[in-house]
Amino acid sequence: MTLRTVDAVVIGAGHNGLVAAAALADAGWDVVILEAGTEPGGAVRSAELIPGFDMDLFSAFYPLGAASPVMTSLDLENHGLRWSRSPTVYGHARSSRDESAPVVHNDVADTAAALAEYDRRDGDAWFDLFDQWTKIRKPMLDAFFGPFPPVRAAASLARTLGAADTLRFGRFMALPARVMAHELFRSEAARCLLLGNAMHGDAPSDAPVSGAMGYLLTMLAQDVGYPVPTGGASKLADALVSRAGKAELCCGSPVDRIDVTDGRASAVHTKGGDTVFVRRAVIADVSAPMLYGSLLPADAVPRRVHEDLRNFEWDTPVVKVNYALDRPIPWRSTSLSGAGTVHLGADDDGLVRWLTDLTTGVLPDRPFMLFGQMTTADASRSPDGTESAWAYTHLPRGVTDDASADTVADRVREVLEEHAPGFSGSIIAEVVQRPSDLMAENGNLYGGAVNGGTAQLQQQLIFRPTPGLGRSETVVEGLFLGSSSAHPGGGVHGAAGMNAARAALGQQGPLGRIRKKVTSSLLELVTRDREEP
Repeated sequence: MTLRTVDAVVIGAGHNGLVAAAALADAGWDVVILEAGTEPGGAVRSAELIPGFDMDLFSAFYPLGAASPVMTSLDLENHGLRWSRSPTVYGHARSSRDESAPVVHNDVADTAAALAEYDRRDGDAWFDLFDQWTKIRKPMLDAFFGPFPPVRAAASLARTLGAADTLRFGRFMALPARVMAHELFRSEAARCLLLGNAMHGDAPSDAPVSGAMGYLLTMLAQDVGYPVPTGGASKLADALVSRAGKAELCCGSPVDRIDVTDGRASAVHTKGGDTVFVRRAVIADVSAPMLYGSLLPADAVPRRVHEDLRNFEWDTPVVKVNYALDRPIPWRSTSLSGAGTVHLGADDDGLVRWLTDLTTGVLPDRPFMLFGQMTTADASRSPDGTESAWAYTHLPRGVTDDASADTVADRVREVLEEHAPGFSGSIIAEVVQRPSDLMAENGNLYGGAVNGGTAQLQQQLIFRPTPGLGRSETVVEGLFLGSSSAHPGGGVHGAAGMNAARAALGQQGPLGRIRKKVTSSLLELVTRDREEP
């Protein structure tokens, strides 16, 4: 057993925890990172699951990481990170009969020209959409990834667009994905490019604001592409560890509990018996249910927060199938051969049917999936002439058993065979990651949920993770939530970790004490127990 005292403890060495540690270390704080696993990275890790084939275990493509102001500010290229990109960014096969699947090219003119072949008006619409994006890119990214509320970013956006266009853009961002796609484009091909990206979240395509995810990922695809770390996802984690500098990383140190003294986080205890006393802050890169339900004393959390957490909603469980293939994939639509990311299994209407299955607890007969051609994106991932690939899809909400996961994995292979005749014969080996496997590897991925909680409107902004301020500060003084359960949610962008670190730093000094008092008063106002009649 060891006893020590530091300025800050970061619980969890996922990418958000490492970003937070880097920011605190940059400010001169003495920081210890306590990681339960044997290596850092959280959901940003890779391994040779099959000899000779490097495979990303969780996240794989990083448009958010390449564009996020947080990640770009860390200058990770000077810490060994190198990005690789596929010849084309992504594509969407509308059905197994699709022989001309639409794709996004690396050059906007090429994408527009390709879409014009489906409908001339869609080429013009793509140009117009991307032209607007280039004008509002900075305030939009600042709004998405900065702390809530994004006052400065919103003001900058309004100045750029003007009052009339700001009002209409606000309506546009509130649209359901299906409505947004139909308002923007005339052809199903162009619509599917946006709709497939909207499915990276777990909001139904007819839900308000579900179009925002599709819009963001589609514009980033044309802007920065869908890059991958050269050599595997762990190379990104390695760069973040290097960037964290003097912060001390302790792997194999699962946290047992957080002490709260006089309303303040005062110490962190590991299951191995070590105790780290804290002078300034604890930043938790763990899920909200784990933080409030397991790590904190029950009496340190208001009853209303416990009640709110009973309504906490996880995102839909994930099934991931990793493939080692002895040849490139024989797509029926040759346009998909150069795409690092492929969406397939459903067209516009098919996505509605797939989402209905997930909502009603039915295992989809034809799963919609995200498919990654990793060797196409990064030649170092497997031997020449082969392909390291994976498919990623969802189970119905609350369905996490291994048998259901295996059933869906079999159906994934059937869909792939329909889109690429001969695919099954090219499989050297496959490894299925079920919800139980994902959670065993990373406790934050509860039930195979990878987003830290649903991305639907009822659990975003001031409702994330529970009704409150939408900020990283918690009801315990000196304790900050810096995981994907906090605003702005899932994805490898580092914003939750950086927002937590900046909030902790912002509470120092005379102005910081005032800021802390105001925030604490507001938190007390929105979390105090309801009065008994």
